[in-house]
Amino acid sequence: MWSICNPKSDGDLRPCAELGKTLSRLSQPTILTVLAASDEPLHGYMIVQRAAQSPMFGGNKPDATGVYRTLRQMEENGLVTSQWETPKAGPAKRSFTLTDEGHEALRRWIDSLACYTTTINELREMASCALGIDTPPTPVCK
Repeated sequence: MWSICNPKSDGDLRPCAELGKTLSRLSQPTILTVLAASDEPLHGYMIVQRAAQSPMFGGNKPDATGVYRTLRQMEENGLVTSQWETPKAGPAKRSFTLTDEGHEALRRWIDSLACYTTTINELREMASCALGIDTPPTPVCK
């Protein structure tokens, strides 16, 4: 369920929320990582495609509207810049580049994610103890 949870409707949202898969704040470090890994500016479609391959989305395309919304917010916060590309053929595309502030934000995310990991592991141990079972050493991510 973890890797396939990519809600498309309100009905799909509940099981995803129960598994914490609606942690939309994790879209930002995913997008920052995609941009940091690129040697060139990326347009939104490419960001969506590359984000789909991240652990957060497990091969499922994220909601493009949400990615664009996050990119706009990140631009307002100075984490990315954008520029319109107007090719002779085809539609105009907006390309995004990570700023120095975006690199700094990604560095802070590295620490924040480590803290999340510690907190989640502690919660796993507490939940296992509450059920009277040993904490599974390897989680089952379905």
